[in-house]
Amino acid sequence: MADSKHDPTNHNEQQPLSSSRRNFLKGTGLAVGGLIVGGVVGNLIRPTTKEPTNPSVPTSPEATTAVNYNQALMYFSQEQFKIVDAATERIFPKDDQLPGAQELGVAYFIDHQLAGEWGMNGREYMQGPFFVGEVTQGYQGHLRRREIFEIALREIQNYSNEKYQKDFPKLSAEEQDAVLKAFQNDEAKLTTISASAFFKMLVSSTMEGVYADPLYGGNGNMNGWKMKNFPGNQMAYTEIIEKEEFVKIPPVSLREHMVL
Repeated sequence: MADSKHDPTNHNEQQPLSSSRRNFLKGTGLAVGGLIVGGVVGNLIRPTTKEPTNPSVPTSPEATTAVNYNQALMYFSQEQFKIVDAATERIFPKDDQLPGAQELGVAYFIDHQLAGEWGMNGREYMQGPFFVGEVTQGYQGHLRRREIFEIALREIQNYSNEKYQKDFPKLSAEEQDAVLKAFQNDEAKLTTISASAFFKMLVSSTMEGVYADPLYGGNGNMNGWKMKNFPGNQMAYTEIIEKEEFVKIPPVSLREHMVL
């Protein structure tokens, strides 16, 4: 599945993965995958290992694995996390050259966002009365984002079991695409929320998790930035700002600027 930070390019066609994805990502804000959809942007982050101080003394895997404490659930249950992890991978799948949402840790990013103000709509007016707004007005309901996710993830699971007799994470990639497309096109009938509105929110959150600063849980090893040669949060560009040619520099995360 694929998405951009702009308007949908195609809501219905099935597109194969191709080796041109890297060039496509470099040239646009889009991300290529199976379905073309609308919206904005474990083994999730491979742990690094430390060389033993004394090579003659064997060390246990626990001693050589650097723990990434940002890869911890703050809101989702294990079941919810698995659904989001699988769904985001279909929205932004890996190919033979580039990592997908799972390796980038996108589901952790969404989990962390739902645990905070974004999930609680903390900076938005959420009091009634509630009316159906215009398209340009955005969401006008009383449910908070974390509540919308809870309802939608439960309905994804119900829809998957009803149609395929299996939980969503256990479906094949093609079956998962079919479930997500049913939500995208409002073929899945939900009584409390709009299936397509949730789908757009999921796509938007996925792409944000791909490209947000790794400090927030996604964009593992800054690979989302590396795909687009984005420099991240550099302190200054004084050494290259006057150069006419493009200068590729290693990206820098906010975490590297933090003073402990």
